[in-house]
Parts: sequence; structure tokens; C-alpha cells
Amino acid sequence: MIPVFDGHNDFLLRLLDNPQDRETIWLKGNGKGHLDLPRMKAGGFAGGFFAVYIPSHDEDDTTDYEALMNNPPYDLDLPKPIGAAVAQPVAAAKIGHLMWMERTGKLTICRSVADIRAAMAAGRIAAILHFEGAEAVGEDLDALHVWHGVGLRSVGPVWSRPTIFGHGVPFRFPGSPDTGDGLTETGKRLIRECNALKIMIDLSHLNEKGFNDIAAISDAPLVATHSNAYAVTPSTRNLTDRQLAMIRESDGMVGLNFGTVFLNPDGRNTSFEGWDPLLRHLDHLVEHLGETRVGFGSDFDGVSVPKALGDAAGLPRLIEALKAHGYDEALITRIAHENWLRVLERTWGG
Repeated sequence: MIPVFDGHNDFLLRLLDNPQDRETIWLKGNGKGHLDLPRMKAGGFAGGFFAVYIPSHDEDDTTDYEALMNNPPYDLDLPKPIGAAVAQPVAAAKIGHLMWMERTGKLTICRSVADIRAAMAAGRIAAILHFEGAEAVGEDLDALHVWHGVGLRSVGPVWSRPTIFGHGVPFRFPGSPDTGDGLTETGKRLIRECNALKIMIDLSHLNEKGFNDIAAISDAPLVATHSNAYAVTPSTRNLTDRQLAMIRESDGMVGLNFGTVFLNPDGRNTSFEGWDPLLRHLDHLVEHLGETRVGFGSDFDGVSVPKALGDAAGLPRLIEALKAHGYDEALITRIAHENWLRVLERTWGG
């Protein structure tokens, strides 16, 4: 079984919503979502980026987003910004859950590629602490150093809704990622501080002008942990060929998102039989980025995924589909985990 190291998951959100059941959800599985320890082991899921995402709670919002995303065209309103005072306790709770997972002896919070390799060799899940949206950092950036001290090694300035750092893309189909202003001055300071601390910067969810700003400022490889090809599915969340060229020039990385809403060429959120949409995106990414700059960014526990995949236990079926599609074992191994370790070594250092 080829080990899979993954660019993005939202497992910690399930623990935040059900803290009293976390032992069952993590160690045994409750049959829900895409991830738990038994299904990770069954599928060869060796580790990945565990996202700290701050949920929006607008009690007045009764919009059926799933129904809208099943009937394109759509243009969904973004939630209101969330301040650091609200975000920080939520982030601390999620990080506490990840630290508890480490204390079970089944997972390691990794701060270096050496840590990742050691965890994989020992049969523990190799976890990278990642912020999907930097609301918990705050304007003075002091908290960034606190979070880095407890293991934060990857930050996305936004999760679609605006922050004090920049602007994300709305969930719109069809739609271009060129949706508004770029980074704020505080956002530019955040990028420079992340560079100084060797924290990876995630471009997924960021709009085009923000993407351009990071490309101009950052001295690290450009990385989008869970995004797909705009040329196949013209969603605001997907990357244009121009953006892919910039990522390639920086020797960066893109993780293929398994979300059907970002895979389906018609922009629908409905699942599908077989593998064709996923393979079309993967082929396009490999063609435009090269074989050493593409991986998986599943978005497990955050999206609907193809029926043939199902959950983390279905990863061997995906590997077999890649073989049947003509990818050789060396390329599959690079996509499955080696490319992520390569770009992290370039970003974090040895």
C-alpha cells in the first residue's frame, strides 16, 4: 500500500462539535464523515494538514447552501468577518483536541520533515497544525509566535470570508478568482513574518490579487493545499493556468481537492460515479505544474467526495484508478506523499 500524505482535512471540526465523543470519533470511528483512525489505517492515510477553521455562526442565516450549489449558476454571500477575540478560544480548543490525539499515542504533531518521516516509519499519523484563515492571529501578530510555539507550521490568510489580512473568493460558479482587493498592509506583514518563522503560506481560498501579492512578497514556494484547475471547472475556488504557471516557477505545490463541487465541470455539488472529473483535474495539474509539484489535498470532512472514493478507506481505490489511467508507480508515489515532503523541506528547511 502506497502511503498518502494529504494537504487538507477538517477532522478537528468534528471534534469541536462533539467533544464528549472524541474518543469514539478518533479511535474507533462512529461511521460518520471521512476520517477516523481505523479508516486512515485501512486506506494508507499516513498524515497531512489538520486544519483549524473558525466556523461562522450567523443565527439569522437560513440559506440552504447545499441546494444552491447543486443548481448553478450560484453566487453565495460570504459570512461576516470574525475577530481575534472570538477566534482565539476556538483555535485553542481545536489545537487542544489535536494535542489530545497526540497523547493517545496514535498521532504526532510534526514540526519538521524529519518528524513526518519518523511518524510514518513508526505507524503514527503525521499531523501538521494548519490555520485555514488567520483570524486567531490578530493584528499585532504576537499570537502568531504563540501558535508557532505550540506547533503551527502552515497558515492560510483567509478562508473565503474577509479577514484583517486579505480577501477570499466567494463560492461562485461560474466565476473568476479575480474578485476584489489584495492583501491589506497587515496581511503583507503576516506574510513576511511567516517567511521569517518558516511557516508555510497556503493560497487556497485566496482571491487573485491576494495571490499576486503573496507571489511578489514571499520568499517561499507558492503552495495551494486544496485547490483544482479552473480550466476544467470555472469555479472561483480553482486556480487559473496563469496561477499554476506562477506556482510552477516558484517550484511550489498544489494539492488536488476531492470536493465534487470543485471537480464537476458543471459546478454541481452532487457526487458522481467513476473517476473521470478527478482524473481530468489531476491530468491538467500534472501537465501545467510538472510531476514533482502535485499531490492530494482531500478536504476530507469538509466536502462531498466522489462515490468511488467514499472516505479515507477508499484511497487504495484511487491509487488503483491512477494506475489504470496510466500513471506509473513512481509518479503515483510522488503524488501520494513525496511531493509534499519535498516542498515542505524547501519551505521549512532541513
